[in-house]
Amino acid sequence: MRFHAYAPTRIDLAGGTLDIWPLYLFHAGALTLNVAITCYAHAVLEPRGDGRIVLVSRDAGEREQFRSLAALEAKQRYRLPLLAELVKWFLRGDSSPSGGSRWAELRKADSSPPRQARARNDKKGLTLTTWSEVPAGAGLGGSSALAVAVCAALTRWLRAPLKPHEWIALSRDVEARVLGVPTGEQDHYPAVYGGVSAIHLDAGATWREPLRVSPRALESRLVLAYTGEPRRSGINNWQVVKHYLDGDARLHRNFAEIAAIAGAMHRALAREDWRRVAALLAREWEARRRNAPRIATPFIDRLIRTGKRHGAQAAKVCGAGGGGCVVFFCAPERRGELASTLAAAGATLLPFRLARRGVTVRREK
Repeated sequence: MRFHAYAPTRIDLAGGTLDIWPLYLFHAGALTLNVAITCYAHAVLEPRGDGRIVLVSRDAGEREQFRSLAALEAKQRYRLPLLAELVKWFLRGDSSPSGGSRWAELRKADSSPPRQARARNDKKGLTLTTWSEVPAGAGLGGSSALAVAVCAALTRWLRAPLKPHEWIALSRDVEARVLGVPTGEQDHYPAVYGGVSAIHLDAGATWREPLRVSPRALESRLVLAYTGEPRRSGINNWQVVKHYLDGDARLHRNFAEIAAIAGAMHRALAREDWRRVAALLAREWEARRRNAPRIATPFIDRLIRTGKRHGAQAAKVCGAGGGGCVVFFCAPERRGELASTLAAAGATLLPFRLARRGVTVRREK
C-alpha cells in the first residue's frame, strides 16, 4: 500500500510578493492572481513496519534515513529539510502554525493519554519519495506545491484532523523555517484548489475567489518558457521586503502600482477582456522590474524582445525572477509561431494545460 499525492504548480499573473506578510496590510484590497497548471509536484508515501523514516528526493538525488522519529528529531541539520520538518510536524502531532490545535482535538477524542498517543506515532515508519515535473528554480511555486502534496499524503495516511485549507498556513510556515526568510502563501492556493484564482489578502485572513474564466481561452494565449537559469526567490523577495519595511518610498509607490494593476486585471479577467489583460501584464512586469532590477537577466531581456517581434503582446518573469520561467501572452493564432521562435532562441518550452483541480491523493497497492 502507498499514497501518491500530486499537486499543480502555478503561473502568477499579477500581485506577486504582496502575499508576503505584512506587505499586503499596507495596501487595502490587495490581491494576487494566479493560474494552476498541469505541471505537478509529487509525493509518494509508503508505510513501513520497522519504524524507520526514509526521505528521498529524486530531483536533488538525495536520500536520508533515520531509525525512528526520535532519531529524526535529534538531528540538527538535514539534507532534505522541507521533507524532514513536515514529517516531524505530522508524526509528533504539533499544533497548527496558524494558531489552531487540530491534533489536540484528536487527542481529546482519544482515550489514550498524550504520551501514549505519541508513542504510537514513534513506531510509525515511512518512505517518502518526492519529485517535480518542473525544473528546480523555475519560479512556478514548485516547492510550495511539493509541500502541499506531502501534507496531503501524510494527512491521508495518518487520518489527521486537518482540512485542506489548513495545509496552506502549515506549508507556508514550514517553508519559512527552512529558508530562514519570510515566504508568501499565494503559491499554496493553486496547489490546494487548482483553477484560476484571486487570492484576497485582507487583515486577519487571506481567502480565495475562484475566477470563472474559460480555461481553453486563457491557456491558448499563454506560452511558458524556461530560461535554464534557476532563480533564488527567497533572497530576492526578502531584499525587497526589507527595503520596503525600512521605508523605501520608491518601493512603496511601486507596490501601490502593483496592487492597482492586480485589481484592474482581476476585473479584466472576469470580463475575459484579453487585450486589457495583456496590457496589464506588460505594466506589471515594468513595475516589478523597478522593484528589483536583477529580476531580469540579459537572456531574459533578449528572450522577451524576441518574443515581442513574433507575436507576444506581453511577457513577465514567473515568481521572484533572476532566472526561472517567463510567461508570454499572445493571440491564439500567433501561439505556434511564438513558441517556435522562443525554442529557437534557446528557451525550453514547458507544455501545460490549466489544472481544473488541486491536489489529489491516490491510494495504490
